[in-house]
Amino acid sequence: MSTPRLRDVAERAGVSIRTVSNVVNGYARVSDERRARVEAAVAELGYQPNLMARNLRQGRTGMIALVVPELDVPYFAELNRAIVTKARQHGYTVVVDQTDGEPDREREIVMGGSMAAMFDGVILSPLALSQADLAHRDPSRPLVLLGERIAGSTYDHVAIDNVAAARAATEHLFDIGRNRVAAIGDQPWESGETAQLRTAGFRQAHEARRRKLDESLIVTNRRFHHSEGAEAMAALLDHPKGPPDAVFCYNDLLALGAIRTLLSRGVRVPEDVAVVGFDDIEAGRYNTPSLTTISPNKSTIAWLAVDRLIARLGDRADDEPIELWAPYELAIRESTAG
Repeated sequence: MSTPRLRDVAERAGVSIRTVSNVVNGYARVSDERRARVEAAVAELGYQPNLMARNLRQGRTGMIALVVPELDVPYFAELNRAIVTKARQHGYTVVVDQTDGEPDREREIVMGGSMAAMFDGVILSPLALSQADLAHRDPSRPLVLLGERIAGSTYDHVAIDNVAAARAATEHLFDIGRNRVAAIGDQPWESGETAQLRTAGFRQAHEARRRKLDESLIVTNRRFHHSEGAEAMAALLDHPKGPPDAVFCYNDLLALGAIRTLLSRGVRVPEDVAVVGFDDIEAGRYNTPSLTTISPNKSTIAWLAVDRLIARLGDRADDEPIELWAPYELAIRESTAG
């Protein structure tokens, strides 16, 4: 049996070869009904597009870059997997790089030059870049931003509502009867937008529930790592006004570090101190106690970022940049529910 061709798919689906090409290449401007017919014909015939030939015809490399601050942070590792899976469905290979939040490294990747030329587009989670850094970037190479560092920029941006999520986490602690709630993870400096939004949500929860906020219970952290969560929790346990009875941590690594300190000091979780994290990493689900956390929908974040980048590479290159919001939920587990 001969290898099915684009023409064969078009004849089976009852559409033009151009329509089949648009569906196979991920272009958006195809009706749902025609897209479904083409996808059914592709599956029935077992058609496999020649991705290398497609990329050569279109002057592309077939690779996109995913650039994150830290590869060994579980949230980014799990997001990486989701993005690689989604990009593969479009025939793209993902090259993952780490910046450590260094401004020069982030600029090198997104501003052009020999490295940038390797990729058809970039998905970037920046820590150091600003609007000014992106002002002179070549607009012909698509860029999708993750997180809050450059929200409202002239590039497509995917994020979750950190303020609302942090407020939900804090109000959950009030709902289970806690009164003296601490926060671990504030970053009151230029590159700390995500943390600042979570602090804003923490404050909003206090205001909404008419709870007095003790500012000394908001702990700053340079990095969101286990060790910093453990150290912050030790300081809170030794607080001159007494320890908190609950703590909201701005990521799960901070929360797991805090739980380690609590248990090592003979403090029961959640009976004495309840703990909420943020990110819903796999390790938190299997911790003892399992971790209550804000769970961003990483699959949706990946889908939105890759889909938008592919659209920019196709017939949506001139669209206005848009803000895309992914959903989240509060996953209640043993660290607050017992």
